[in-house]
Amino acid sequence: MPTDALEGRLTLCADDHSAESLAEATAELLIDSDTAFRVAELFKALSDPTRVRIIGLLAHAELCVGDLARILGMTQPAISHQLRVLRNLRIVRYRKQGRHVYYTLMDEHIHDLFDQGLAHVRFG
Repeated sequence: MPTDALEGRLTLCADDHSAESLAEATAELLIDSDTAFRVAELFKALSDPTRVRIIGLLAHAELCVGDLARILGMTQPAISHQLRVLRNLRIVRYRKQGRHVYYTLMDEHIHDLFDQGLAHVRFG
């Protein structure tokens, strides 16, 4: 199979376009349905501008709900709702200290994904 020199990707074309030959050529490349669903949910979470702004802040600092609300000019319940979505998708994590709950990004994967998306938009 030929390889795209610039991208390192395969160039595939089933000459006879039969379902069997195409299935054989792509069998190892196809993402399973459960994984595809979870990735789609991740990107759906990133499709909301408020959540993107929250992620942008949490990429640089650990912040509590009150601080996020103040910075973003939103109510604490609205911020809590967005954080719940991000928590359920394992994009952010939290720690409790007294009566405060502090949020940060879950891991470097999320930070890298955010940085790459930002760079793509800013620098094309």
